[in-house]
Amino acid sequence: MKEKQLKVLIHPWLAMGHFIPYLHLANKFAERGHIVTLLLPNKAKFFLQSKNFHPSFITLHTITIPQVHPLPSDTETASDIPFHLQTHLATALDLTRVEFESILVRLQPNLVIYDFTYWVPEAVVASGSQAKCVAYSIVSAVAMAFTMVPSRDPPKDKVVFEEDACVAIAPPGYPSSTVIIDPKTMIRSLYVPFGEGVTFYERITTSLRRSDAIAIKTCREIEGKYCDYLSKQFNNKPILLSGLDLPEPNRPNETILEAHWTDWLSQFSPRSVVFCVFGSQVILDVAQFQELLLGFEMTNLPFLAAFKPPTGYATVEEAFPDGFAKRVGDRGVVTGAWVQQQQILAHPSVGCFVSHCGSGSIWEGMLSKNQIVLMPQLHEQVLFTKIFTTELKVAVEVDRGEDGIWVSRESLCKAIKSVMDESCEISGLIKKNHEICRQKLGQPGLMSGYFDKFVKDLQALVSNHVV
Repeated sequence: MKEKQLKVLIHPWLAMGHFIPYLHLANKFAERGHIVTLLLPNKAKFFLQSKNFHPSFITLHTITIPQVHPLPSDTETASDIPFHLQTHLATALDLTRVEFESILVRLQPNLVIYDFTYWVPEAVVASGSQAKCVAYSIVSAVAMAFTMVPSRDPPKDKVVFEEDACVAIAPPGYPSSTVIIDPKTMIRSLYVPFGEGVTFYERITTSLRRSDAIAIKTCREIEGKYCDYLSKQFNNKPILLSGLDLPEPNRPNETILEAHWTDWLSQFSPRSVVFCVFGSQVILDVAQFQELLLGFEMTNLPFLAAFKPPTGYATVEEAFPDGFAKRVGDRGVVTGAWVQQQQILAHPSVGCFVSHCGSGSIWEGMLSKNQIVLMPQLHEQVLFTKIFTTELKVAVEVDRGEDGIWVSRESLCKAIKSVMDESCEISGLIKKNHEICRQKLGQPGLMSGYFDKFVKDLQALVSNHVV
């Protein structure tokens, strides 16, 4: 019997860190002959259209992001605004529901994939569509298991005070029995409004609870026990794993590193360059930004760092420490532009990857041959970091100050040197464990096998068969 063709409609959160992995997902569906429509704001569509490798199967459909006070009039994505305004962007996302429903009726998909649009299952039912709804998480399973489960739900008649959020109880098998999380960060991240009339916790858990299945961008080799825990927390709801949805290597026009980066990197010895990327949403204050640059300078190693300009500055260059550019000369480059992360990681001169432990970044780092230094910025990244530093021992984490937030130049330098100095014991341990893990994850057919099973499970779901 011929397998059912999937007609997939995808409505992601309005951030580049979500659009990119969803487009990777769309490309993998398209490779297998399935039809995908990915909803994107206009600016994101323009940026990503070159990464649509199957335009005959994938439609990048522009949606209008309504203007919401106090967002600037041209706001379309999280990259356009500071973090504290994202609750209003969530309100704008929710106002796309009418347009989404009209697209749903017109396209008649048999599968809808979403993340922050918790109302999608309700909209599907209201429209009379028979589509199945899958909540797809690009965030690690362990972060979901800690924070986005019913057992984290605070009593409805009780205000959540700091002491209530101070300790997150770990799911079974986590490296430590408890993890202390800054209470203000936990409250801000989970229990304050994220959109009109809904908290971030309610938004995500409602998305998961109302879905026909939960899907996660991960693999069982790394996070299997946390996936099992999530399933139990949501009444044995199916948990579908897509593997690591990264672009295939050696794809024409995608894997060619821009010439100016090739020329710069090629000046240096193999495995000598430190490469740092902090993603599209992390914006540091100027004091921390300057301290990190001084830390890279202190290593005396060549480095390439990609940061968003710090708060209050239009460019990264404006915020450089006094005399920094002159002192580091050509051995250090700091850019505020988007960089080809995967291609730079693959360059033979790069030897160390410093990351904020965003989901996509850490998987790309794991599949590279570079030593890994982690500097998590958000609470879910803190949780994810422990898997790699404490359980798998494939990376080191930069120590923070007594406040648990500040990273000194000395701490950053020490962490980098610990993995780049081959005479250091931790360097050899990290390198050995990383290589074992990299080879396991890079086994021929492993990730394509994950996605093949993922597709079969989705086909069973839309055919009303048991997954």
